[in-house]
Amino acid sequence: MKQLKIPAVFMRGGTSNAIVFKEQDLPEDRSLWPEIFLAAHGSPDPFGRQLNGMGGGISSLSKVCVVGPSSREDADIDYTFAQIGVRNETVSLNGNCGNMSGAMGPFAVDEGFVTADGDMAKVRIHNTNTNKIIVSQFDMDEGFAGIDGDYLMPGVADLGNKVRLDFMDPGGAGTGKLLPTGNVMDTLNVPGLGEIEVSIVDAANPAVFVDAPVLGLVGTELPADIDAMTDVMAKLEAIRCHAGVLAGLAETVEEVAAKPTAISPGFVAPAQDSKILTGETISAEEGDFVCRIVSSGNVHRALPGTRSISTAVATRITGTVVNRVARRTNDPTEDIRIIQPSGVLVIAADVENKDDKFHAKSVTFYRTQRRLFEGNVFLPASKVPNFIRYQEELGAAAE
Repeated sequence: MKQLKIPAVFMRGGTSNAIVFKEQDLPEDRSLWPEIFLAAHGSPDPFGRQLNGMGGGISSLSKVCVVGPSSREDADIDYTFAQIGVRNETVSLNGNCGNMSGAMGPFAVDEGFVTADGDMAKVRIHNTNTNKIIVSQFDMDEGFAGIDGDYLMPGVADLGNKVRLDFMDPGGAGTGKLLPTGNVMDTLNVPGLGEIEVSIVDAANPAVFVDAPVLGLVGTELPADIDAMTDVMAKLEAIRCHAGVLAGLAETVEEVAAKPTAISPGFVAPAQDSKILTGETISAEEGDFVCRIVSSGNVHRALPGTRSISTAVATRITGTVVNRVARRTNDPTEDIRIIQPSGVLVIAADVENKDDKFHAKSVTFYRTQRRLFEGNVFLPASKVPNFIRYQEELGAAAE
């Protein structure tokens, strides 16, 4: 049987790539979406390369975004994110992607969902995964979202047009609470590690943070090196699963293990000279602390966008693991500078503390984006039997 095709756009958002679909081009029955997304990416691939699809073999290059008209009056578009497994058949809708959020405003303008008048566009994005609003602002160029600019984003080789993203009221996106346990610090009893101190923060997506020395690390190790440390990766996964239970995301560690994007583990250390992926060295003075975060089983080559939001908010919550290692400041409105594998991420977090109750009002960071191609994505018929049956039933009903 010949291949099927669906209109799509392939885009870079920040340090991620994704296939972007219009909701109108996908079946109304959303239970059919997973097999379409998996087939388009070439997943599952036991070799971890996704050679038979559009995926890039790591979590940051194995993503889908779906855009449609807004279901809310305070937004211009609805945006649904899906994380696609590389070696397995998982299609997770548990959280949002901050990096790809940077491409959604430009996509909406270029595709005609939003009309932009003048030199600047503003798009209010409703992320359906988290039910949160993101405000995207960017320059226009001859009627389309600007691409060329002078902003160099850590982890991206080329300069680009800066996209400002304001994540409004990001707390509790996954659990309903900024501090899911009600505590700035908790003690986990993790097999192989014993009792350890962690902080669980949910801003845009839940994350659990631990001090790097708990894992026997300095904190500046590079992603591929950490990925190869099977004992460290196993400890991070154990921390993730136990934290997920404590945060109320599941009742057992086995259930959390089956939800790779429900919560992400990260480790932090004080600012120190750090070699990055280009081979250059970032000096300790250029950042406020060092951070690494695991995304879908691999250490992220930069920082996942939404997990960087939890990281920034944790920096501004007194007593968390992150706050404890971060450089002291007398001005809580100052930008936060996070040393990560691709450089220094600059991010701002507006966090209130009233009567020891913390509230994240907003988090702001910048991304670049680019439309890489537009056309159709092809699906092997053998990989989408339910979608084929759906089309046949639609055709029969139309006759």
